[in-house]
Amino acid sequence: MFFFYYARFERNVAFECNIDARGKAYRLKYGIYSIISGFIVSGVLVLANAELWMAWLVPAGLFGGGAFAVFEGWSGWCVARALGFWTPI
Repeated sequence: MFFFYYARFERNVAFECNIDARGKAYRLKYGIYSIISGFIVSGVLVLANAELWMAWLVPAGLFGGGAFAVFEGWSGWCVARALGFWTPI
């Protein structure tokens, strides 16, 4: 019962910087590339008049993943490192 009480009131956890400047630049750069490529792929799908809804998952994934990578680069917090995985950059 104590665990649930403690977990319920521990809500103000800040993101702690766990990547260096090189990792920040890498994530920011490739996040921007992913967002741009998501816009390009969605433009191609619009021009091709794609009606298959599953085709729109690709640009949505590119845009969402790129936006998260830009967030990681901006904040200096990497979700993989926060979970304990080692990343080379």
